[in-house]
Amino acid sequence: VQLQASGGGLVQAGGSLRLSCAASGRTSSNYVVHWFRQAPGKEREFVAVIGWGSSRTYYADSVKGRFTISRDNAKNTVYLQMNSLKPEDTAVYYCAADSVFIATMRSPGDMDYWGKGTLVTVSS
Repeated sequence: VQLQASGGGLVQAGGSLRLSCAASGRTSSNYVVHWFRQAPGKEREFVAVIGWGSSRTYYADSVKGRFTISRDNAKNTVYLQMNSLKPEDTAVYYCAADSVFIATMRSPGDMDYWGKGTLVTVSS
């Protein structure tokens, strides 16, 4: 599975952005897709996950109620709608995939596939 994240940019605090993760590969729609982020000087951290059927999602507490993950299997794309952005959301955002949905904070080392990141900068 190949993944490509896009949609990052510069936004003011309180604003919104929508990230996209385009997947390609023969069975890409069957994979569980996660979003991670890595702020400067910090470790990569889990943000959200969505099961292949779209009915199951799980979020990190830091983004719950502000971010929404969704997927369009017809387009092989997963989205991360980010609202009420804060300066502490500034990071490079990555999408990653594996074959298992677990409603918990996943470790980056658990992922099978990674896309290149997209930078989100939130100004105060």
